[in-house]
Amino acid sequence: MDTEIKHKYPLLKKYGWWAAAGMAVLGAVVWAVASGGSSSYKADFESIVIGDVTRGSFDDYVRLNGRVETGVIVQVSALETGIVEKKWVEEGAMVHEGDIILTLRNPNLRQQILDSESQLAEKQNMLRDTEIAMEKERLQLKQDLLAARAELNRKRRTDEQQAALYAESLTSREEYLKAREDCELAAETLDLLQSRLRQDSLYRSVQVAMMKESLHNMQENFTLVRQRADNLNIRASHSGQLGSLSAELGQNIASGQQIGQINILDNYKITVNIDEHYIDRVSQGLRATGQRQNQKLALTLRKVYPEVTQGQFRADLAIDGELPANIRVGQTYPVDLELGEPTEAVMVPRGSFFQSTGGQWVYVLDKEGKSAQRRDVRIGRQNYKYYEVLEGLEPGERIITSSYTTFGDADKIIF
Repeated sequence: MDTEIKHKYPLLKKYGWWAAAGMAVLGAVVWAVASGGSSSYKADFESIVIGDVTRGSFDDYVRLNGRVETGVIVQVSALETGIVEKKWVEEGAMVHEGDIILTLRNPNLRQQILDSESQLAEKQNMLRDTEIAMEKERLQLKQDLLAARAELNRKRRTDEQQAALYAESLTSREEYLKAREDCELAAETLDLLQSRLRQDSLYRSVQVAMMKESLHNMQENFTLVRQRADNLNIRASHSGQLGSLSAELGQNIASGQQIGQINILDNYKITVNIDEHYIDRVSQGLRATGQRQNQKLALTLRKVYPEVTQGQFRADLAIDGELPANIRVGQTYPVDLELGEPTEAVMVPRGSFFQSTGGQWVYVLDKEGKSAQRRDVRIGRQNYKYYEVLEGLEPGERIITSSYTTFGDADKIIF
């Protein structure tokens, strides 16, 4: 007969698995608390970039991309409205002062010129007709004056004769008085004609002067209209290289519209765009060095533009000394802009880690190089090779300089 075997610990059999699971969870919690809640990330050592922390001379400069531009740019604009009829030169061509760049067509302006010519001819004919009429009137008045003078002489002789006869009682008093009155009337008539001649002469002078002034103004207006017609030929105001010509055949160009520019090639500058991070440290007079085909250029910062666009501001640098051979507008030069004198500093190589952390922390490798621990640091100045370390790192240490984006929030990287 079989005998029933009773378990010594029945509860352990019933709840053993649950107890084991609870102990495992409790152990994990205890480990997490003991380790401070840190997390780790396993990374392939071959996929990361390591940089050494060093001490040395930190060159305080920034590497920029410079573009060659002319020091003087002359805008080319249309003086008259018109449709592009002919392009005499193309963009990039060398032009001389007075050369025609574009020819415009404006039928309305042509009609204005014809109307001005017609009005000018009409005014000239009117002036000639008026002068002829005035001359005829002047001659007629002179003729009347001569006749009046002759009549006065006759009347004066008759008066003298009648006076002599009346003194000898050989004529009647009536005849004597009549002769005297006729003589006085002839004298007054002569005075009147002489006064009229003087007044007419003044009036004619004023009228002719006014008409000539009006004709002169019309001639000047006609000259201006003809000049407007010549303005349909858009000419180069300076000698240089034509750039940015934005006009095509048949295009309607408005008065004052900019159609291009002329680059004066006897003066060049190099324009750079600088990150706004340096805006407080960039000022006129800073020195810089450019390089083109193993030739170094000495540069001086001449102008800083105040506007900040898309996180950058613009500055112009002048070329000191001899210009490089075959320099062309639009060429690019690497430029090192010196922001200060070299100083002794702790440095780390530039890398993508800065974009991930903003220079506030890095992963520092242990002595064996098997892992890297997160550490807070403080980054100061930077050039195109190094970051200056102000706090948190010592020479001889090594850090991860490649991107941290795949590491997440890990406190420790295990290789």
